[in-house]
Amino acid sequence: MNSYLVLKWLHILSATILFGTGIGIAFFKWITDRSGDVRAIRIINERTVLADWLFTTPAVILQPATGLGLVYMAGYPLFSGWVFYAIILYLIAGACWLPVLWLQIRMRELARTADAENTPLPARYWQYAQRWFWLGVPAFVALIAVYWLMVFKPAV
Repeated sequence: MNSYLVLKWLHILSATILFGTGIGIAFFKWITDRSGDVRAIRIINERTVLADWLFTTPAVILQPATGLGLVYMAGYPLFSGWVFYAIILYLIAGACWLPVLWLQIRMRELARTADAENTPLPARYWQYAQRWFWLGVPAFVALIAVYWLMVFKPAV
C-alpha cells in the first residue's frame, strides 16, 4: 500500500476527529451549561474531560505528525506558503486548547462538588465557562481556516 495515501488517510481522519469532537463537546457543554441543571452539568463536564483525553489528545498529536510527513513526502516547503499559515493557525488553536483543558478539569471539579453538596454552581464556575467559550472561538476559526488551506492549497 502507498505510504503517502496511508499518511493522508490518517491525517484526514485525525482532522475529522479533532474538529468533530471539538465542535460536539462545545455544543453539548454549552447547551447543558445553559440548562443550569447541576447534575447534568457535572455529567457533561466529566464526559467532556474524558472525550478530550480519548479522542482530541490523540488527534492533536497525529495532526502535526502526519501533516509534517505529508509535507516532506510531497516536497512542500515547510516555512512558506499555505503550509506555513496552516502551521501558525494550528499553533493558535493549540494555544487556545491548552488552557481549555485546564478550565475543563477545574469546571468538572467545581460541578462535582456542587452536585455532591446539592448547592448551586459557584460564580467561579461561570467565570471559567465564559473563558472556556471565548477561547473556543479563535480555536474554531483557526481550524476552519486550516481545513480551507489543506483543501485549496492557495499560492499565498
